[in-house]
Amino acid sequence: MATRLQKNKESVAANAVIYTFLTCLTVFFIFPFYWILTGAFKEQLVAVSFPPEWFPRNPTLINFVDLFKQPAGRWIINSFIISISTMILVCGTAASAGYVLAKKNFIGVKTIFWIFIAAMSLPKQVILIPLVQLISKWGFHDTLAACILPAAGWPFGIFLMKQFTQTMPTELIEAAKIDGYGEFATFANIVVPLVKPGIAALAIFTFIQAWNDYFSQLVFLNSRAKLTLPLGLATLAQEFGANYGVLMAGALLASLPMIAIFLIFQKSFTQGITMGAVKG
Repeated sequence: MATRLQKNKESVAANAVIYTFLTCLTVFFIFPFYWILTGAFKEQLVAVSFPPEWFPRNPTLINFVDLFKQPAGRWIINSFIISISTMILVCGTAASAGYVLAKKNFIGVKTIFWIFIAAMSLPKQVILIPLVQLISKWGFHDTLAACILPAAGWPFGIFLMKQFTQTMPTELIEAAKIDGYGEFATFANIVVPLVKPGIAALAIFTFIQAWNDYFSQLVFLNSRAKLTLPLGLATLAQEFGANYGVLMAGALLASLPMIAIFLIFQKSFTQGITMGAVKG
């Protein structure tokens, strides 16, 4: 009995330490967002005051007004166009390429797959010069398409969908062929419904990556009306100095779509990651 009580006390103490640590870690990661959220409703003098005002006593919307005096509305639309278009393009190409690499046997299939694995290790800067040359040659420089088209062959997306599709029973594809389904019908009616969780996870990854892809947008976009929200906020910091209230208002607007996407598709995201980790 004494031993059991001792073990229970040790378990309670261990759980207390773990929960305390996790609580501190949660506060540590949430605090920057809290600071942005409150700072977006503070005037410039209050935002930079010391000691800081932890909660705005006189909240104001002046930062959002000043932000939208710039073409911030257009920047937000551009960000959504790039992110949603990239998400659709990547999900379509990655799902089809992953299906081919996972379920089709042809000469060089393993070599192609390892090429994609190798490409995942290359930083974007390595392919920047040839990519810029291709985009300019095709006439897409300083257009939103320049930030969308290069994502068509995203190696990580193809790798994720290949691993996910590999868990699908091959017998279902063979049964579809016996029933007279063609390749496209088999992919659309059999494969896609079974890999929906993986596509959902990839969609979240792609949307967040495209929304935050400051580097590509900085290289390919020049016109002020073509800028995205992250890039536009950077220009505001350069042109008007550090107006922290306006920058925090823009950062708040930039973070809301990613939070909403994750909350809406959280179940599919978790399911896709879990199922994709199981190799068939």
